[in-house]
Amino acid sequence: MTSDTEKQTSASEIEAQPTLTGGSGDDVGEKAYFDKTGAINAEKAEHDMTVLEAVKAYPAASWWAFLMSCTIIMESYCVFLMGQFVATAQFARDFGVWSDVAQDYIIEASWQSAFQCSGPVGAFIGVFIAGPITSWIGYRWATIGGLMFLNGFIFIFYFGTNNGVLFASQILEGIPWGIFIANAPAYCSEIVPMRLRAPATQMLQMFWAIGSIIVGGITYHYQSKPDPSAYRMPIALQWMFPTPLAILLFIAPESPWWLVRQGRLAEAEKSIKRLGRASANENPADTVAMMRRTIELEKTQKKPSLIELWKGTDCYRTLIVCGVYASQNLTGNLIANQAVYFFKQAGMVDNTAFALGLITSALQMIMVMLSWIMTTYLGRRTIYVYGQLINCAFLVALGIAGSVGQSKAASNAQASLGLIVSVLFCLGPAPASWVIIGETSSVRLRPLTTGIGRGAYYVVNIPCIFLSSYMLNDDKWHLGGKSGYVWAATAFICTAMAWYWVPEMKDRSYREIDILFKRRVQARKWTQTVVDIRDDE
Repeated sequence: MTSDTEKQTSASEIEAQPTLTGGSGDDVGEKAYFDKTGAINAEKAEHDMTVLEAVKAYPAASWWAFLMSCTIIMESYCVFLMGQFVATAQFARDFGVWSDVAQDYIIEASWQSAFQCSGPVGAFIGVFIAGPITSWIGYRWATIGGLMFLNGFIFIFYFGTNNGVLFASQILEGIPWGIFIANAPAYCSEIVPMRLRAPATQMLQMFWAIGSIIVGGITYHYQSKPDPSAYRMPIALQWMFPTPLAILLFIAPESPWWLVRQGRLAEAEKSIKRLGRASANENPADTVAMMRRTIELEKTQKKPSLIELWKGTDCYRTLIVCGVYASQNLTGNLIANQAVYFFKQAGMVDNTAFALGLITSALQMIMVMLSWIMTTYLGRRTIYVYGQLINCAFLVALGIAGSVGQSKAASNAQASLGLIVSVLFCLGPAPASWVIIGETSSVRLRPLTTGIGRGAYYVVNIPCIFLSSYMLNDDKWHLGGKSGYVWAATAFICTAMAWYWVPEMKDRSYREIDILFKRRVQARKWTQTVVDIRDDE
């Protein structure tokens, strides 16, 4: 914390400070200086800016965040695609077995779980390689490389003729997904001003919903085909995403925060100019100075490493990111991902189940857009914690509906509550979690932290997929709506932990977030704690 004398420094006085980056050895290093007054002015300008003013000042930043978020469509598309395939009659006939219980072909619970966890297994690999690669070559090139590899892996999926090949192809596709999901929230949070961090990172959840809408519409059209095109065409349509996105990302600006970390300050200024209107960036050097001031708080001569994530306050920040990521699986997300199969288990006929799944996805997208307003004005912690708590109540209600016996009313109640849980998950916990993930990690370690955090997601996701499949499948536990009791219990635990450990980062600059973590301020007291704009510690 600065002394009283330092706090009384005139705003017009220029303080030269050494900049230490965590980038390559030929960085500007000890001889580089930044204008502290310029840094303060740039940070103050972001604080004073309203959301609407930020959108007007940085339209290009909003567009490039939108574009990077589009990469999430591909993971969403394929995750939901496998969920739809297990409910597709032709896919079950070609890759499943006859069930005397269901009097129809079904995908065995073991293969059903394997198909749905294969992508996450590959993504688990992807998120661990994403951090070091991105720290080395930047967000753009890491993402472009992932898109090109994905083009090739789709070929294996499309031409697969047995369960083993489909399983392997999904593992391979999952590796680029891991790169996308690790890079997107970090890139989006870094290229926009403070007021736009929430909507920019929440777009990730919206594109997750858009991916499910696309796959829902496609599978609704093809699922009744009495030939392999019922599943081959939805697979082939994955090719419509990677190449156009790669071309657009090739001309996108790199994150100025990443460039500053590498000591490429002139390029960082150019990137800032491209992200905003000329009138909004009269002095991009001030914005670079603000970034260098924040990076100075995290100063070290060592290159970022995975070991650093588990030391000091960075350990606390890493655990928050891991916990928020992991809890997405435990608060209603898996019911959303398997909505169509869940609706069929609740007694819906095929066409009705697929149509209801499509409606659910559309409502999820609307809820994400509503969450932009809620998160911006109510805060991340508020809608995250209370959104999870409300979902707990509906999950208990789902369990009760599944326990009252077999009847049309009970089936309709289960389907309705399953839809409500899926939709409310996208109003509070899901979109707020992306903002928390994007803001919590230190700037220097962000690519590594988001990668490790997403890895924690998959560590929890994979066993939960098996558990969910066994709970819903006819040839296993056949719990149906009673699975709500299980997810209600896990959701309540996640809610209690979030209330205790997740801080409110609304209206905080990255410098303020760094300082509050270093001061070890309790999560529940962040909103009452004042950080002076001249504080450096």
